[in-house]
Amino acid sequence: MGIKRLRTHPFWKYALNKYVIILVLFAVWILFLDANAWLTTQRDIDQQLRESEQNAEFYMRGIARDSARIARLNDSLGLEKFARERYLMKRENEEVYIIQHPDSVKNEEND
Repeated sequence: MGIKRLRTHPFWKYALNKYVIILVLFAVWILFLDANAWLTTQRDIDQQLRESEQNAEFYMRGIARDSARIARLNDSLGLEKFARERYLMKRENEEVYIIQHPDSVKNEEND
């Protein structure tokens, strides 16, 4: 098979058409070479999707933790315990002593 006979083959007859060549070059440019190429943008979208899924999982864990805390605060004993521990509240005629360990207190020596 000579080159002239190969060029007369129907596949090469259409493949060497100037419009087909331009279309193939355009497709290669759009899919692989452009700044907004399909491959690079798809990779970026996949990365954003993974980050969004991680964020959703983080917030769902936070919601579960907060829901458990709210359930404990709905009980009057839980609410009282929270107020005493967090805001150092006390009942009437009651003394509250705060004991701090020396290593937990910040001073100039152990900064």
